[in-house]
Amino acid sequence: MNTGKVRIEEVTADNWYECCQLELAEEQKAYMEPNAVSIAQSKFETALRPYVIYLKDKAVGFLMFNTCIEELDAYWIYRIMVDMAHQGKGIGKKATELMIAEMAKLPDAKRLAVGYHPENPGAHKLYASLGFVDHGDRFGKEMAVIKEIC
Repeated sequence: MNTGKVRIEEVTADNWYECCQLELAEEQKAYMEPNAVSIAQSKFETALRPYVIYLKDKAVGFLMFNTCIEELDAYWIYRIMVDMAHQGKGIGKKATELMIAEMAKLPDAKRLAVGYHPENPGAHKLYASLGFVDHGDRFGKEMAVIKEIC
């Protein structure tokens, strides 16, 4: 999958280590598990699909989504991160658009959901810009926002 200079590819034996070397800014680390944990999780929860975000041929981010409908009758986005050296360039938004297009191909895909900490302004801005709406759903410390895709 490719749109301009940003593309996403599934995590493989050839690129997983690059994902593990990507870093968040210190203030973002409280909001997300390290990529190595997410990749390990995907090996045990086989419905999860981890992807590397590339800018040209350089790994600059990571994302992961579920291929089974879960809470709120939605497919869930589990992770989106862009390395701190590449933030603020629109890479996360473009990669999320690519992920949404991929998720829209899943069986009976009508709704996508993502949870994030309400005090994470970057996540709020990203999801709002992509049409995710807050209907008041809360799961522990996270709020869930929904995007209808039907």
